[in-house]
Amino acid sequence: MNEASRDGEADQHARSSPSRAQRDAVSWQAGKPIPVGLSTASVWPLRANAGFELAAELGYDGVEVMVWADSISQDVSALKWLSEKSGIPVLSVHSPSLLITQRIWSPDPEVRLRRSVDAAQELGARTVVVHPPFRWQRKYADGFADLVAELEESSGVEVAVENMFKVRPPVGDRSRRVSAFRPSIDPTDVGYRHYTLDLSHTAAAGMDAFALADRMGTGLSHLHLADGTGLPKDEHLVPGKGTQPCAEILEKLVATEFDGQVILEINTRGARRSAERARLLAESLLFARLHLGQ
Repeated sequence: MNEASRDGEADQHARSSPSRAQRDAVSWQAGKPIPVGLSTASVWPLRANAGFELAAELGYDGVEVMVWADSISQDVSALKWLSEKSGIPVLSVHSPSLLITQRIWSPDPEVRLRRSVDAAQELGARTVVVHPPFRWQRKYADGFADLVAELEESSGVEVAVENMFKVRPPVGDRSRRVSAFRPSIDPTDVGYRHYTLDLSHTAAAGMDAFALADRMGTGLSHLHLADGTGLPKDEHLVPGKGTQPCAEILEKLVATEFDGQVILEINTRGARRSAERARLLAESLLFARLHLGQ
């Protein structure tokens, strides 16, 4: 079946009732393997349905849905149907926090985050990943910590705030880096109950991934596994292809009895054929399982 047919099938056969796969997407108990999921962003420019299909084919434990321009990623009923069809649970939902997703669901960032938590509840997902507020989102930023705490308390969903990175300014001193986030790129500067550690972002930020993980402490509940070379951009390389201590971080998670989730969030848009994309995703999964001792 071609991609267009699959997309149409997902749109036409969306269901509203919870699926068995979604009911199974609950917190993994201590002593069981750390679940390894695939971000649907990893199959871009393909749509979310391809993420579910590849996760099932390659043996991933679930998916993280990146909510963005792809209409399927915004449609909870379609996502439920894809989860049921593939047998792949939704482990987490990535709130539309990117610059390119600022009008998805609502131009109000608080509404977008609330809808992300609602979607996670409907899908049986444990976690919502969210970026810190942008500097110009002053009202949202002022109430962000309280909003996150309120949503966690009322929903039971973990809202895991992600570390970010500075970028080069478009003009002026090209050696300088500036932050677009308030108060900073490091969510531990504020303090939240749950965090997402992104290793592509630590590379782009020039941050010590181990030091950041230590600051996150027991709040570290979600890992975006990818690599980077230290360039001031979000590379999302296959783990082991850059400078980040990907293997060592995974081994640290095992040693500290981590009970969260590991999500592969890599860039495959350069893949010229479907087999090449599948190879990159399979290699990433093998890396994760090897260093998690699975």
